[in-house]
Formats: sequence, C-alpha cells, structure tokens
Amino acid sequence: MSDDTADTDASVVRGFLDAHAPFDRLPRALQQHFREHCEVCRYTAGTVILEPSVEPAGYFYLIVDGQVRAERPGGERFEMGPGDNFPMAAMIGQRATRTVYRASTPTQCLRVPRTTFEHLVSESPLFRDYCLRGVSGLLEQVQQDIQHRAAGNLGSDTTMDTPLGELMNRHPLTCEAHTSVREAVATMHARKVGSVLVTDPDERPQGIFTLHDLRGVVAEGSHLDESLAAVMTREPVTLDTQTYAFEAVVEMARHHIRHMIVTDPQGRLAGVISERDIFALQRINLVHLTRSITGAEDVDALVLARGQVGALIDSMMAHGAGVEQITRIITLLNDRTVTRAIELVLAERDDPGVAFTWIAFGSEGRREQTRVTDQDNGILFDPGDETPEAVRERLLPLARRINEVLDACGFPLCTGNVMASNPGLCLSFAEWEATFGRLVASATPENVLSSTIYFDFRPVWGDLVTGEALQRRVVELAAGNSVFLHTLAANALAIKPPLGVFRDFVTDRDADGVHRLDLKVRGLTPFVDAARVLALQAGIADGHTQTRLRELARAGVLSAEDAGAFERSFAFVQLLRMREHQQQSVAGDTMGNRLDPENVNPMDRRILKEAFREARRLHKKLEVRFQL
Repeated sequence: MSDDTADTDASVVRGFLDAHAPFDRLPRALQQHFREHCEVCRYTAGTVILEPSVEPAGYFYLIVDGQVRAERPGGERFEMGPGDNFPMAAMIGQRATRTVYRASTPTQCLRVPRTTFEHLVSESPLFRDYCLRGVSGLLEQVQQDIQHRAAGNLGSDTTMDTPLGELMNRHPLTCEAHTSVREAVATMHARKVGSVLVTDPDERPQGIFTLHDLRGVVAEGSHLDESLAAVMTREPVTLDTQTYAFEAVVEMARHHIRHMIVTDPQGRLAGVISERDIFALQRINLVHLTRSITGAEDVDALVLARGQVGALIDSMMAHGAGVEQITRIITLLNDRTVTRAIELVLAERDDPGVAFTWIAFGSEGRREQTRVTDQDNGILFDPGDETPEAVRERLLPLARRINEVLDACGFPLCTGNVMASNPGLCLSFAEWEATFGRLVASATPENVLSSTIYFDFRPVWGDLVTGEALQRRVVELAAGNSVFLHTLAANALAIKPPLGVFRDFVTDRDADGVHRLDLKVRGLTPFVDAARVLALQAGIADGHTQTRLRELARAGVLSAEDAGAFERSFAFVQLLRMREHQQQSVAGDTMGNRLDPENVNPMDRRILKEAFREARRLHKKLEVRFQL
C-alpha cells in the first residue's frame, strides 16, 4: 500500500469514528486499537461482500459510504447505508451469516476482524450495549443527550426522570394527630414551610395539613385550638422514593395538590416534595396550568389558559421528558379542557335532564395526542324511560356547542364529522353495542376504516363506569370474531413502513418540490394498527399503543424483548414528530406531520431507519399470526 493510500484510508477511518455513534464515544485507546486493526475495503456495484457459509462470520463490516442490499431467505430485501453495519447477529452468535450482502452502488466499508470486534465488546460497555440492544441503546443515548443539554442550559442536573428520593426534603415537619392547629401553624411559621405531616407512632402518614387547609379553618370559623385530626386531609396521596418526578407532577395535577408525601418501600414516611421543589429551576408549572384550565370562569378564560400548553410542551421537551411522559401530560391537560368545556356549556344551557358520558376516539382515545390534533368524540347516554330519539334531540345542540368551544380551544372540528354533534355518534349503550356489532360482523372496507378510529376509545367525562363497560364489551365483540380480526390485520399491513429498496426512505413529493415522509401515517400507523389488532385478539382493553405492547408481552403474544424494541421505536418516531411540530411552531408555520429526511442529522436517520425496520418486523409477526 502506498503512503498516499495509507493516509487516505486513515482519514476515512478517523472520519467514520468521529461521525458515528457509538464509535465517537469510545475511549481514545480503543479508538486507536480500532484504527490499527480495521481495513478500508472498496466494492463495485453488484459485488457480493458477504454471503452465507459453513464458517462463523470472521469480519464485522461498517458502511462508510454507498448502499448495500441485504437479501434474506424468504425473499426479504432491504437497503443499508452509511453508519449501518453487518452481520451483527452472526458476530454476537458466533455463527455464519444467513444473509447475502451485496453492494448496490460503489461502496466503501470498514472491515474489522473478529478478534478486534470481540476486544471492543469486552473492553467497552458502551459498544457492548450497542451490539446487544442496537436501536434501544441509541435511543437512550439520544435521550441522555437531550437531558444533558437541558441540564447545562438550566445549571441543574434535575430532570423529569429523577427519582423522588433524590429530590425530596428528607426532614419534613411532622407532628401527631392530637397537635392543635395553633401549635402546628406556629411551628410551620417558624420553619418557614407550607405544610406539616401527621404521622402515627410507626411513622406512617395519616394526614397532611397545609396553609390552604388553614384558610379553610378560618373561613369556616373553626377554633385554632382544635386538633389536626379534625381538620387535616386524611389518607393523603403518597408516592414511593423510586417514583420519577414526572409521576409526581401528574399526580399533583390530577389531585390538585401542591405537596406530595414520599414513603419508603415499607410505607413509612421518607420525605415530602413540593411543586416548588421540582420546578424551582425548570419553570414547568403543570399544576398551575391545570388549575387555570379547571378554574376557567368562561370560554374566553379557558381559551387563554389553553394558550399556555404549547410553552409547557416546549419546556418538557427541553428538560428531557420522554415521549410517553409528554403525551400523558398532554392527555391530562386535554381531558381537563374537555371537562371544563362541558361544565361551562352545561352552565350556560338548560340541563338536558339526562346522564351522558363523553367519549374520545382515535389518538385522544389512545392517549397519544400531540399539539396537532383535531376532534374525535362521541356521546354515550342512558335514555331511561324515554326513547333514544327523544334524548338525542336534546343532547345534540349541547354536543354541537361543546364541539364549538373545543374548536375555540385549539381542537379543530373533525373534517370527517367524527364528533358528538353527529347523530350517529350520540347513542345509547344498546345503540353503541349494535353499532360496534355491525362493524365486527360486516368487515367491509368502510367498516374496517371506521374500526381504526372507533376501536380506540375511552370515556373522558360523565359516567366513566358505564363507558368502561362499553369499552370491555367492544373488545369482547372483536376478540370473538376471527374473520373481523383477519380483515383488520390485512388492513394494518396495507400501510408499509417507509423503507426504500434503493433509498433510505420512501417519500412523496410535496407541492414545493421537496420529498417528505408522513411521520404519522407512514411512521406511527404501522405500530398503532398492528398493536390494535393483536390487543383486540388478546382481549386487551387499554388503547394506548405502548401499553398494548407491554400487555401483549405479559400475555405471551410478544416476547418482552420484541415488545420493548417496538415500544422504543414507536416512541422515537413520535419524538421526531414532536420535534418537527416544535420547530414549525417556532417558525410560525402551519404544523403538520411531514418530514424532510434530508434535514435529519445522521444519528437520527440511523435510528429512524432502525425504527422502521422494527415496524416491518412487527408486520412480519402479524403476517405469520394471521397467515396473511
């Protein structure tokens, strides 16, 4: 090899190491070892780089540039590009590869001997984790990067994934139940704290007394010499020390409280954490925003409160909150908005004189909404002694007004009229049961399309027990009809993950000439639809995609490893979608789900490709299970 060639190859290796995870994070000594033992190989288009043999794979290949086509037994083919590697499974399993790898274009690879590969695995936990978990490890690395950047911006290492045991006040003010209000308040004032915890002799929380409770005591004219036992909040909400800060935020918002008691695994008092403790630096005030929504005195105030949600989501993302955390908080705020909208409309209109339940469909029903969402809702009512038609006539104007208020709050009216103001979606229990029964019994294209919306539903307001009963009944109907499930599975396979044969991704050309892919339709739907079918077949009522995948693992339908990979891949696509929405919001653009892959950094492109491969693998499982 000439000196010029050696210099060029050394430059190629250095450039690859610098540009691709996890190699860019290897210790300097291991990077040096890698450089000394790998070689740069160049292949013309059509050259077979590696093929099945009787011997265990002896080299590990990393693609520097060009495209490599992988051809697996059974006819499966896919393209690999810069940053990808092969044959990972064969190297880990010390076996021969079962796949033919062929250069689709002039291609340059780094070829690493088995001994060097094994040395990196044994010496680098980071590389070992990457080899064993692939996309999962990279996803965690991306999440850690986000959190580290957030901590650097804030001057704090506190993130939403910090256990409460690391954040709580370990020495909260405590007293016994017989302590007087006067004595407790004096001690609170001296300690400059806003609450006192009441514990039993075994240090188990019995109650909590706060300054808010004191206002109630004064307002009601109670005597300050009364014992705390008479005025404290009994059976207070508690979380254990291993609970993440995020969960505390959600629970505080759900119960409208500012202090959370933290207990050890045995249920004894470990500490207390306040809303201020968690967010002193981060300025995320979910509890305050929730109160603004639930306490809105009129529609204008509700609209004003909703205007703060976008800023909260931006702050959550900046602080490294996970996708599931963010969507849960969005769901919480959306549910509170729906509830307040219904309450305000009921206050301004005559009482319809009938109990009803507000139902959410689609992404809202799955608890997977982002900041871009329209309305998908319906009404379940109890007609009592009246005819359903008579009750419906009274409820529809009310439903129409609620839809209008939600539209003003930023939930656009559904163009497909999947709304409670639609007479076909304002039904009694018997009518809903019959409607779902028809969808299951007659698997026409129209009914199958409706199923992808209506079978992801949950009650949001009203008689939640009856709503949940309908939810269980719907799952029973679907699980008992194999023809319907088979048709639903075939429909799920119609939307393929957007992986190209000759390019990384399948894109569509938009009006501006830019090729983009739809992260919602092509990216998330393959996971959502497949998880729905499998969950319905298994009798799983929860509509949340990630929960469905976990429950499928518990039911033995999926392995825990597969379910985890599918779940993390789904979360990453959702994360990219949220980032795109955030960037569009900052730029003042109309928010949508179409992404230009050319604007995605190399790390995210790699993970996105892996995520879509996981979606394709989930489809394969669906094909096998339903023999499609």
